[in-house]
Amino acid sequence: MALALQTFATVKDANAALKAAGTRYLGGGTLVVRAANEGDVSVSSLIRSTEPSLSTIVVASGKVRIGASVTMAAIASHPEFGALAKAARAVGGPAIRNMATLGGNLFAPAPYGDFAVALLALDAMVSTEDGETPIETFLANRDGSRAIVTSVGFTLPPQGGFRFLKVSRVKPKGVSVLSIASVLELSLDGTVTSARIALGCMADRPMRARAAEKALLGRKLTKDGIAPALAVAGEGIAPITDPIASAWYRAEVLPVHLGRLLLA
Repeated sequence: MALALQTFATVKDANAALKAAGTRYLGGGTLVVRAANEGDVSVSSLIRSTEPSLSTIVVASGKVRIGASVTMAAIASHPEFGALAKAARAVGGPAIRNMATLGGNLFAPAPYGDFAVALLALDAMVSTEDGETPIETFLANRDGSRAIVTSVGFTLPPQGGFRFLKVSRVKPKGVSVLSIASVLELSLDGTVTSARIALGCMADRPMRARAAEKALLGRKLTKDGIAPALAVAGEGIAPITDPIASAWYRAEVLPVHLGRLLLA
């Protein structure tokens, strides 16, 4: 069955067209086109928008806003993103990064969506025509969402505050066994005063490691200091099983790789 493609100059018009049955929004196409090619007959028409703001990156006074159509390649090459660029480079190979968009990554099911893990650690806000939504709320409700994501905003963490690790069996562009992102704030003596840790592949979408976050507070990033956090890292997780790794394996190696991230 042939797919119809409709292009709109504004997100407002694209949102209106997206209300029709059988329509899906087309960003970079790495998810929806693949699904259609694999026989997803629920998709009969693709909707896209060329509104310029969807493809812009704005960095000002430590605040970042990235349009939903910005590609992983553009994020990876941005001079002001530092360690965050590493998370964008973790998405597939060069051909995928040239197509995959920020907005699409928010909807990518595990074991994909590595950049969304980074955004969750950054406490990002997701914007649609209806307003802004905390990313954790957005991810929890994304399956029923029909509103087009327009941008994602967040505050740049201080130098050294953001950390990201992707574990894969095929390097450098293999599918994730798991991914971890963290934003940590430390006092002058090295004690953790604030911690956000996000996990990929530990559920069907990115999730917070709340028990580990709590256990890190007041501790130092030493082997002994992080031990309580590693001991509770698996609380609340429901890892996926796929051809890459079993749920059991993912749960077993999570504390190992979280420890490596925290001690890096």
